[in-house]
Amino acid sequence: MLRFSSSPTDDMNIGDLRIALFNYIVSKQRNEDLVLRIEDTNKEKNIEGKDKEILDILDLFGVKYSQTLYQSEHVRFHTAMALQLLHEKKAFSCFCSNEWLDKKRKESKMNNKAYIYDDACANLPAELVIDNTNPFTIRIAKANEDIAIADCICGEVKLKSEDADSFIIMNQDKTPTYNFASAVDDMLSDISLVIRSQKHLFDAPMQEHIRASLKYDKKIEYAHLSDFLNDDMLSVKSLLEEGFLPEAISNYLISIGNKPPKEIFTISEAIEWFNLGDISKSPTQFDIDVLKHINKEYLKMLDAKELSRYVGFADEEIGHLAKVYLEEVSTTKELRSKIKGIFGLKQIPEKSTKQSAVLSKAIQSAPYFDEYADFKNYLIKESGLEGKEVSELLRHLLTGEENGPDIAVIYKYIKNYIGEIVK
Repeated sequence: MLRFSSSPTDDMNIGDLRIALFNYIVSKQRNEDLVLRIEDTNKEKNIEGKDKEILDILDLFGVKYSQTLYQSEHVRFHTAMALQLLHEKKAFSCFCSNEWLDKKRKESKMNNKAYIYDDACANLPAELVIDNTNPFTIRIAKANEDIAIADCICGEVKLKSEDADSFIIMNQDKTPTYNFASAVDDMLSDISLVIRSQKHLFDAPMQEHIRASLKYDKKIEYAHLSDFLNDDMLSVKSLLEEGFLPEAISNYLISIGNKPPKEIFTISEAIEWFNLGDISKSPTQFDIDVLKHINKEYLKMLDAKELSRYVGFADEEIGHLAKVYLEEVSTTKELRSKIKGIFGLKQIPEKSTKQSAVLSKAIQSAPYFDEYADFKNYLIKESGLEGKEVSELLRHLLTGEENGPDIAVIYKYIKNYIGEIVK
């Protein structure tokens, strides 16, 4: 069993989606189920509707999972496991105030030492614990020996016993901490492999310690993916809004830090060659220009009528027109802008307004011409304007731009719409 975890506290970013895609691919390769876990225990930070947004995005990108688990529905299990550890003296109640702990952290920082809880509450007499009405957290007793986990990307990760901490597993408000909830839920779901961000690399030994303390002896495999170097992690929603296709985004995210046999591929094809152990452990840059290139290739492969729907039509000719503009642009948003410019109001240079009016009148009274050359010659004759001037004005009147693709090629695909374009 594999799992993809996401928190409904923000938009899903590209790093999250990459992890979801890798989990899906590997689950298919191993013929194991994939579960979606919504980590929603932080009620204050949860955003209403974000959980559905996560589900919608995964569906859009073809990431299939066997069930959806809400972590908040497991709090009773987290509490039961914490009580078990307390009963077995493998955890203890901690009454240290946040102010006191902050003071200890500052002292450690001033002494250039990593902060480790000093176990001030680890051996309190039972009567002091029972009679204490102050808020308290629950801490797990520190590990007495080194904890090592094997990561198929990063290699061995070890937490030495002298660096171990009696870390908090239940907060004062009786909600579980991230590491405790994650460790328990992975145990309850019988997870065999965890694929997640490298920022959680050193959480793995702590979670192993939690499960070992609960006498769970199944060893979980790990693969921690390097993060992107970009400071501002793009959201998946923003890329979709900018006109990137889901297939192109998936293609690029799977190829980052990988060795695909070809540039353009489907997820089904990736399942055949993908190898988690081949993923680079070095951080990488998210290159929007590479994504644009891949997106353009996907747009070129679309059926013309299907492409036309992305720009507001259901017409094969308009789809072919959009493909002409793929020499200049890379996204459906940019294509819509180009097509909108053709069918929208045009800004004619002030010096050409008189000639444009004459040419517009000639266009409106012109019969249908299949060939651009015949159309242009008719306009030259009817308007009395010179050929070069007609060509320049036509580009403005038909496209709203001074430069662009060959106007004869554009005419080929808009000749049935001339009456709508020049009014």
